[in-house]
Formats: sequence, C-alpha cells, structure tokens
Amino acid sequence: MHLVIINASPRVEAKSNTARIIRTFIRGFEEGGNTTEVWHLSDKKQWTGAKEAYEKNKDILFAIPLYVENVPGIMLEFLETLQPKKESGTKLSFLLQGGFAEASQLRCGEAYLELLPSYFNCEYNGTLIKGDNFAPAWVPEDLAEKMVAPYEKMGRLFAEKGTFSKEEVNEFAGPEYFPEKEIRKYNRTGKKIQKLLFRYMAKKNGCKRPLDDRPYQVE
Repeated sequence: MHLVIINASPRVEAKSNTARIIRTFIRGFEEGGNTTEVWHLSDKKQWTGAKEAYEKNKDILFAIPLYVENVPGIMLEFLETLQPKKESGTKLSFLLQGGFAEASQLRCGEAYLELLPSYFNCEYNGTLIKGDNFAPAWVPEDLAEKMVAPYEKMGRLFAEKGTFSKEEVNEFAGPEYFPEKEIRKYNRTGKKIQKLLFRYMAKKNGCKRPLDDRPYQVE
C-alpha cells in the first residue's frame, strides 16, 4: 500500500506537532513494507506536488491540527485547487489532532471530515482523532517523542486494516469528557503546572515580560 500524506498544518515542518505525529505514524505504517510520501502545505512550493499526488493516487491521508473546532484555512485554500476525481475508488482518511484533551472537542471537526470526501467523488475512510497534543513542540525532545509514541501503533493498525475503525478510534481518542474528579484535580494542581509550562514556552520564544502583563491597560 502506498499512502500519500498531506500535512495541513500552517506551521513550518520543523515547528509542527502534526509533522512529528506523521513521522511517528509512518514508522508503524511502513513496518510491513508499505510506502509513503509526505507533502507539507506550509510550504507553498510543495502544493503542485501535493496536488499531483492527490490526482494520481488512491489512498490519501490528510493530517490536520484543529484550531478551536476549525480546520486550518490553508487546508481549505488547498482544497479549492482540487477537482473531484473522475473515477471512483479513491479513499480519503484523516488524522485530526488538537490541544484540547477531551475527545468531545474534536467531534465537530470529525463530523465535517466525514462529509468532505463526497465533494471530491472519494470514499470516506475514517478519522483518527486525539487531543492533548499542545505540548510536543515545546518540551524536550525525549518527552515529545514519548507523547506522540502511541501514533506508531495506530500507523501499524491502519496498515493492517486499511482504514480507521470507529471502535479503535474512540479508544485511542481518550476520554470524551473529563469526570468531575479529574476536573477538581486539575483545578488544584493542573493549573499551576500549566502556568509553569506556558512560562517555559514564553521564555523559550524570547518573551521577557510577565505572562499577565497588561501594557495597554488604562488605570
């Protein structure tokens, strides 16, 4: 099986959580001799190649970061350059990831992607969803790799079955909603940890002012 993977993240490859997830997914997918080619929409020079790959191949996977229940504008712009397939048989699969940890936060995007293939005379082949993917781009390399490691198994399963089964997707997605106990735990300790993480990220990006700074506030 040859799989065309289109990274729909607007971030450059080196800074893209989606790109990291793709690399991990591919390790599992290619174990049995399958092949892949990856195109990054953040690089406009790759659009022609991505479009040609879509036109020539039957197995396409869009890997997408979800931004507050919306797919990136760069993906929609790319889709506008595509024409419906003249022949049936092309399968569109999706890998949808986001920063919000509850699976419920990705369901709206999943529902949109279920409808999308029909506009291109393609078959819908499932959507792998997973939240809590905000941190990998900001934490040390070994921790980032540990965070995305489960995608290797999902790549292996996709290679075996040729699709994302709903049962496996729901299990992989994690909790649909956090129970009250987890919410209380987060309010006690999680907020403090998150604040430390944001401070680390800000410092890493050269921020020299406090995160709660309000330079334009009128006293």
